[in-house]
Amino acid sequence: MEIFHIAAECYPVAKVGGLGDVVGALPKYQNKAKHFVRVVIPCYDTKFIKENEFESVHNGYVKLGNFNFPFNVLKEKTDKLGFELYLVDIPELFERKEVYGYEDDIERFLSFQIATLDWLISRAEVPDVINCHDHHTGLIPFLMQYANKYEKLRNISTVITIHNSIYQGQFGFDKLYYLPEFDLSKVTVLEWDNRINSLATAIKCASEVTTVSPNYLNEINNFAYGLESLFNLVRHKSKGILNGIDIEVWNPSKDKMLFENYSIKTFEKGKKENKEKLCSQFDLDSTKPLFSFIGRLLEEKGADLLPHVAAMALSENFAGINILILGSGNAAIENQLSHLLTSFKGNYNAFIGYNEELAHQIYASSDFLLMPSRVEPCGLNQMYSFKYGTIPIVRRTGGLKDTVIDFEDNGNGICHDQASIVDVCYSIQRAVKLYKDKKSLNKIRKIGMNIDHSWESVCQEYIEVYNLIIKKNES
Repeated sequence: MEIFHIAAECYPVAKVGGLGDVVGALPKYQNKAKHFVRVVIPCYDTKFIKENEFESVHNGYVKLGNFNFPFNVLKEKTDKLGFELYLVDIPELFERKEVYGYEDDIERFLSFQIATLDWLISRAEVPDVINCHDHHTGLIPFLMQYANKYEKLRNISTVITIHNSIYQGQFGFDKLYYLPEFDLSKVTVLEWDNRINSLATAIKCASEVTTVSPNYLNEINNFAYGLESLFNLVRHKSKGILNGIDIEVWNPSKDKMLFENYSIKTFEKGKKENKEKLCSQFDLDSTKPLFSFIGRLLEEKGADLLPHVAAMALSENFAGINILILGSGNAAIENQLSHLLTSFKGNYNAFIGYNEELAHQIYASSDFLLMPSRVEPCGLNQMYSFKYGTIPIVRRTGGLKDTVIDFEDNGNGICHDQASIVDVCYSIQRAVKLYKDKKSLNKIRKIGMNIDHSWESVCQEYIEVYNLIIKKNES
């Protein structure tokens, strides 16, 4: 079958979070399963795009109300990512360093969606399935069904995969004229809470709704930032599919970003060598347990707890632990974490920003990974930490609840129930005690390293969803 994935991110082309990792991996494994898979994302000003060769396969103009933006669809020449990669190049809107965060984001991603559909109707063949990802592509199922110019795409099966329901792509009806001409009797389909809501529209119009973990699907039926009743209404066409990880990228025995490679047979020596080099780089003591955080410094990730957790845990265990933070996001949190550098020199450090190579090195070097998330639709960090023999410390929510079981229940991690300073610090105390019991520590590490979170089986679940909705559309 021919499958199109349409998204705002795709690793290693452009990545902000887990969305990029998924769109960079799932299509590769679907391709390996003998399907024809193509990925479409905007053309940003990124290192990958500058360093690789592309050819033009289509060009035109996006009409956005009174604006006309020239666009070009570029194909990466060598399929080096394991699938066909297409970039929608709209220089005036996307030739920028960042993926998100601009005042005209609504105009940017509307133009991307329209340009993508304009290209699709110009092709001789239409795909079997279009898998949209998050609100940035949420209007595509609606436009395919109701916009006059896209009638050619009307019978194609669509999936909306929700990576995080907090971001919904809402905007006012004053921008309705941006959309291509459509059946105005369907205008209410666009509306949720008196605004156009891209995610809600996709949920209503897509043939199937998938979330990135089964537990997250259950959670959003009760709390989804105003979309709870809608998720309950479409439960019959919804499925939670736990994300996988790309074991060609995340594998300590092959990972070229590590100081030293290691396997499940040599992880004690390998982690020790990586830890020594990382701790030397960040002025930490490699003989002490290393607690790390990797990710966006946002409240939904529980990152606002980190300055207080670090201060309390280091004050109580000053001679006993190290804490290392890698991330960026909320400026106030960044400043608080940076301020701690003067108070806990030698036991604490932080890298404000993001560095993919450093992230791999921290996974390999750390003893414990902190994930105090308030919201975690799936979570990939805990899966990466398992693979690298690092024990995750998580709040039971979303995909973390699906994947991490407390070690006292013969599990693979350390769990707590509240996103609170007290809960996280208590889990750190438990971890310090566990660290001193090397036999139990290594047993838990082995349990995690043996877990198969690869994309092969996950890929098949998506294919089953596609087959089901294609069959329904044909009947």
